[in-house]
Amino acid sequence: MCGFVGFFSPSNVEGKDSSIQIIKKMSETLVHRGPDSYGFWQSSNNELVFGFRRLAIQDTSVNGNQPMHSKSGQYVIVFNGEIYNHFVLRKEIENIYSNYIWKSNSDTETLLACFELWGIDESIKKCSGMFSFAVWCNKNKLLTLGRDRLGEKPLYYGWQGTGKNSIFFFGSELKAFHKHPAFEKEINRDSISSFLRHSYIPAPHSIYKDIYKLFPAHLARISLKSKKINLAKYWAPEVNHCEEIKRNSFSSDIEARDSLEDILQSSVKEQMISDVPIGAFLSGGVDSSAIVSLMQRNSTQRVRTFTVGFQDKEFNEAEHAKAVADHFQTDHSDLYINSQDLLDVVPALANLYDEPFGDSSQIPTYLISQFAKQNVTVALSGDGGDELFCGYNRYQITDKYWKKLKSIPLPVRKLIALGILKITPHNLEKIYTLLNKRNQYSNLSNKLYKGAKVLASIDTRTLYTDLVSACNDPNSMVIDGKESNTFFDSNLNSFSHLDDVSMMMSMDLLTYLPDDILVKVDRASMGVSLETRAPMLNYKLVEFALKLPQKYKLRDGTSKWLLREVLYKNIPKNLIERPKAGFAIPIGEWLRSSLKEWASDLLSNEVLEKQGFFNATKIQERWLQHQSRKYNWEHFLWNVLMFQSWYKEFHEKG
Repeated sequence: MCGFVGFFSPSNVEGKDSSIQIIKKMSETLVHRGPDSYGFWQSSNNELVFGFRRLAIQDTSVNGNQPMHSKSGQYVIVFNGEIYNHFVLRKEIENIYSNYIWKSNSDTETLLACFELWGIDESIKKCSGMFSFAVWCNKNKLLTLGRDRLGEKPLYYGWQGTGKNSIFFFGSELKAFHKHPAFEKEINRDSISSFLRHSYIPAPHSIYKDIYKLFPAHLARISLKSKKINLAKYWAPEVNHCEEIKRNSFSSDIEARDSLEDILQSSVKEQMISDVPIGAFLSGGVDSSAIVSLMQRNSTQRVRTFTVGFQDKEFNEAEHAKAVADHFQTDHSDLYINSQDLLDVVPALANLYDEPFGDSSQIPTYLISQFAKQNVTVALSGDGGDELFCGYNRYQITDKYWKKLKSIPLPVRKLIALGILKITPHNLEKIYTLLNKRNQYSNLSNKLYKGAKVLASIDTRTLYTDLVSACNDPNSMVIDGKESNTFFDSNLNSFSHLDDVSMMMSMDLLTYLPDDILVKVDRASMGVSLETRAPMLNYKLVEFALKLPQKYKLRDGTSKWLLREVLYKNIPKNLIERPKAGFAIPIGEWLRSSLKEWASDLLSNEVLEKQGFFNATKIQERWLQHQSRKYNWEHFLWNVLMFQSWYKEFHEKG
């Protein structure tokens, strides 16, 4: 796992020596992604420059350092990530060239050898892994950028400037671009609007104008002769979606279970390859427990597992995780944290996440990464299980209620919704408390309030948007801001044949997973130089899951049904079957107490009006409503605050 940055300056305005000095400064911002070594490369005409920071995982010797040249010298590459099947690819090459001599055990060297033998496009299709890279071809004078199929590893790129002074930037994180004197840093107001709704900035956009995120499963090519960027998609998960009658069929549930277990075990075994200590995150839930189960099966030693626990028993899952760890006899460690531990991370978030990011579970994710790094350099996780096997509550809600709701005429639904929305959440909570003294459900008023909003949804697409939005009117909050379309918006026809739940799962797989979940984990873990791997996101497993009939994912109200069956071969159900607490962070209460002063400063009328991004009056109105408990605007306000703290870090500090 590593980090890289580079720039292409056609007119070489920096000059040879200046280019090297600049790339060194740019690379230094990525030291957290690669503390073990560094390297630089400059093309013969001094126009193209690579900078690299290495976290050594496979072949920790100097033979694995980058930038790396292919054997013939045709290619030079900077590569971030892992090619899990690279030894298999080596055997393919050796079957063709029996006397092929390798200089290292590095997967980067394997990849370069593949490029020389099969070309970039065909080689990437053969690779199982998570990665982003930039590779220069001396023969064709082409720069190629690439990103893995699901978007586990980040890659930003784009042209800045005009005419002879234009420069093409590319790299793992935006903060590296800031160190180039020609980087313009013009904020994209449309991205702010999108961020307020989603709590992340959907690809291909970034917080800056003309700087983009490369879509997952894409290659981008840039020629020295032209500024044109040619994008090509090399893998399309949507082709694995199909109508129910065309999906995978099995003679029995046992056959389906064993098929999933085989492919998941193969993925886990493949991702356990490492020359440094390896472990796993363990929450005690279905996904992480399944991964740990198969890790321990494939290991001759006790697997290191790590859990973060909360002092508040309502949200604490550490005891459940320990019970699972004891069952599998792992070498388990848990870290108990309190509110102050969480609060202490807040000042570091802006720099850590590089652009505005509002998923508050970023905080415990950082803490567990920091904890695990004390003992291992690689950690496996269960990420992807919810999107592939129907784990989110919104899927179950849609399956249970949406068909019934759709049968009610839209005008009637809108009228009901309007009636509920006229009652504030605070008053709804009072009414509910009077009617149900046992108070069985927490935060029910906000759930009812959100439910009222989705009553007026026109179709599945708008239903999904209403369920996941932190703000339903972002354009009114941002001065001159207009939301941009997401990848799913532009490709909606490809999924029109799917049932409601499958469509929502696709939306999550192609937008929420790469732009929220995987960003959260990548930045948190790489912030402490820890590599994380997600066996659920092996592309063969993803293709298998997408072809599964829905009955294997959601059955009789039970989510992840088939994945649970795999797990229950190896562990008693009672250790897993319980309500999931998740990483619940009391952001709403913090904003009324511990974080009130910090937030008040960032949201003051004076600050907002001076910056000129937000409608200060509307922001202040929601801030006061939240303080009075009339409404709970915690997710909306947290997003605004994450932008404000990011802006202060990267645009107002000297």
